[in-house]
Parts: sequence; C-alpha cells; structure tokens
Amino acid sequence: MTRVRLVKGLVAAAALLLPLAACTTTTGGGGPTAGGDVPQELVASGQYPVENLDPHSASGGSAGMDLVAKEIYSRLTAPDETGKIVGDLATEWKPNDNGDEWTFTLREGATFTDGSALDSADVVASFKRFLELDSPPAANFPGVTVAAPDPKTVTFTTEKADAALPSKLTTFYVLPSETEAKAGAVGEKPVGSGPYQVESFAAGQDVVLVPNPQYFGGAPTLTKLTLRTIPEISTRLTALQTGEVDVVWGVPDDQLAELRAAGTIKTEAVQSAGSILIWFNSERPFFKDKPEVRRALWQAVDFATIIKQINPETGTPADSAIAPTVFGYAPQTPVTYDPDAAKQALTEAGFDFDKTYELQYQSQFKPFVSAIVSDLAKIGVKIDAREKEQAVFIEDLLAMRWDINFQQVGTAGYDASTNLGRLYTCAAKRNGYCNPELDKLLAEAGSNPDQAKREELYAQAGKIIWDDAVGMFPMFVKTSYAWNDKVSGFTLDPQGLPAFRAAKVAGS
Repeated sequence: MTRVRLVKGLVAAAALLLPLAACTTTTGGGGPTAGGDVPQELVASGQYPVENLDPHSASGGSAGMDLVAKEIYSRLTAPDETGKIVGDLATEWKPNDNGDEWTFTLREGATFTDGSALDSADVVASFKRFLELDSPPAANFPGVTVAAPDPKTVTFTTEKADAALPSKLTTFYVLPSETEAKAGAVGEKPVGSGPYQVESFAAGQDVVLVPNPQYFGGAPTLTKLTLRTIPEISTRLTALQTGEVDVVWGVPDDQLAELRAAGTIKTEAVQSAGSILIWFNSERPFFKDKPEVRRALWQAVDFATIIKQINPETGTPADSAIAPTVFGYAPQTPVTYDPDAAKQALTEAGFDFDKTYELQYQSQFKPFVSAIVSDLAKIGVKIDAREKEQAVFIEDLLAMRWDINFQQVGTAGYDASTNLGRLYTCAAKRNGYCNPELDKLLAEAGSNPDQAKREELYAQAGKIIWDDAVGMFPMFVKTSYAWNDKVSGFTLDPQGLPAFRAAKVAGS
C-alpha cells in the first residue's frame, strides 16, 4: 500500500555522531548494471534456511532470518565487520543524563520500496509489533517504551538505565507502520527499505532478490542475488565447485584445504562473536540445583581433542560463555578433561546411569555431537542424540522440550547484554537456570553507564555461569567462507551474515 507522508525537517543534531562511512558494507556501490549492461547475478548458500520473511516472527534473531533481513530491511543501528555499532536509519543518538532515555535522529530521504517515506511513525509501530509478536530478540527490551516526538526523532525509554540499547537495537528491523501484528502479514514480497527487494520466495529453498532503486545508500551492483538453502554441506560444496553457487560459508575444516587446492576457489576463516554452548535443562530434576552433576558431565568430554580433530581451523577451546570479541568477555578457569573423576562425582551425586538423556541438535553439528555422545558413553552415560530441523529445533528449544541442547550462539551488537543479559536471567526461562545473585549482577551491568564497571560486573556474572556449569562451553567459533575467485566486494561477516550490497561478479 502506497502512503503519502508529510515529512518535516530534521530536528537539531544530537551530540553523539557516528557516520555511516565507518561501515564499509554500506558505502560505495554502483547501479544495477554497473560496468555495462551485462547482468551481475550471484548465488549464495549459507548454513541455515530462511523459513519466512518476517523479522518480528519466532524466527527473529536466527541466522537465516538475519541473513535475508539485513538485505531487505533497515535498522536504526548495525554492527560493521569489526563489531563497531554504526548508523543505518539513524544518523546519531544519545542518552539523557540518567541513561534511561535514548534519542535517535533518523536520516533524511529514507523510503520504502513502495515509494512511501520512512519516518518515526514506522519505527514506533514496528517496535510495538516486534514486542507484541514476542520475537526472540524482544527479550532484550523488557519494559521499554517508544515514542515519536516528530517525524525524524524517536525516543526509547527504559525502566532502568541501559547503556547497551544502541547495540541491542541491531536486532530490530523497521517495517511500514500499517503492517499487521499477526503471522503471515509480511507475506512473500514484503515492503522494506534495504538495498534489495524480494522478487520471489520459496520457504526453506530460495530467496531471489533484486536491487531496491529507492535504497538510500544507492542501488547494489548485482542485478540479482539468490540466497539458496542447500541443507547438505557436501551438496553445497559440490554446487560451489560446479559453479551453481558462488559463495558458501560454514565450510567444515576438512574441506577447506581441498577447496583451496582447486585453484579457482578462495577460502578464509574469520573470528566470530559466536561460540558453541551445550545447555543443561535445569528444570529437569536430575540437573536442577546440581552444579556438581552438570560439571561432571562437562569434565567427562575431551573437548580439546574433539576440536583438534573436527574444527582445527574454525575452533579454539573456550574459556568463557561469550567470545573474546564481545564486550564483557572475561576468561575463566578451563575445565580439565578427567573421565575417572567425572564418573566418581556422578556416582557420589546419585546420578541415574540407567536413564537415557535427550540431546537435541541440528544437522551441521552431527560430527561434534557424535563425539560427545561417544565420550559420555565411556563413563556409562546414555545419550539419545536427536537431530531436528530448524523449525522444530527452535520450537522445542523455547518450549524446553529437551534435556541437553547443543547450539551455536552469537552475540548481537557484540555486547554481553544481548547474550548473558538475555539468556541467563530467571525471567528468561531459556535453560531453566535461576540465580537471584546472577540476576542482580546482570541488571546492574546492563544499566551502569561506566563501561569499566560494566566489564567488571559481566566478569563476575560470567564466572557464576561458568562455575555453576549452566551448560558446557567448549569452543569459540570462526566463520569459514569459500567463494569463486570471480566474486569480490562482499563482506566476510564474522557472524556468518555476509553483506552483498557491494558484491561484484567478474565476467558476468
């Protein structure tokens, strides 16, 4: 639906200015036929499927959703490839003296693909919709309200001071204000304001994108970008080698050297803000209030050897629940592999060795999970490893229908508030763990305006999570990319969310 808007002038500039030029993924670029009239078409295939195109849905915050959402929608803020928070729709922002209200100034000239102007009313309506649909990232905004003093200004008011609000907003995408707050309202050809718009969409298969001529940063170079889901990694790599696909990521370590040997394929692994975590469901009586049991299971797995064998290029042993690239990271004392001590501790704790415990995971982690199951079996622990498709995995994850949960988790905005502060509080109910002392630390860390003090508080919180073995935290993750050497200009995003705004394909 096309709307007519009266857009007023920009309000006075706030003090904190973060220029868009700091983000290399949104500068430069050319027209849809840059370099001539030859079509520039690229096919990319990542690790996770795109099930729908609504960034406020239950898929919000998932890797598949974020991959496509950053191409077809805009955000107030976004991380650049170094993790620095820069402006997208917002040109500047600043907190009040108390830190419980943030004011964002919107850029001039931003429009949606239907030609209508994007203003503060769209931001307000989108944020309310985001909360109403209970998108997973909405958990970062408890008690937050939003208002629009004028068409180019948006204010967010928090219950307590929130120093990380600009980082948290990297998970929030803006839609037209009239978008209904119900499932399916976005449809298969949504109205957005990003560099691309949707030409066609088949859930779990292909999203075909074409340039958005209305994009405020200038139309992309590519004339067509296809984001293709190929579930099996072997099939994905074959598609890269035959030229059916131009860019892939999430490449297993044992395939990287083979791809490089082909001579026409480039590879690179970049340090991410992600890590592998294996939660215990602390609502289950056999794990609840039993850190000695959880830690013994952790001690029974030889993660150093597993990483060396399965992820020698893309994994490093972890010493924290969050990665070193994340604000709030603090190293903890590593858990030493000792199966004999682990079995003894489990026996002393009255652990039920006759019971079989369910571990849920997704297909790309099968080798890692198989190694864990094997190590636990050596001390008599029975594991039923259940591979699940993404939609079922997420549904069961949120419903806590699992004993042990294996997943890779990033940190949006590169701030511990969007990881520790979102996932480990009593109110979050994400893993069954509840510790009032931890809640207090996380609340203070999220609101304190002193960055040094925030780091100290997150270090204390991280120690509790680690020492109580809320889960096993074995590995920091690098994101591995492989691409046809004719492709250039795309961003090797650490989070596995490459940007194709400035991508080019030689000889297309």
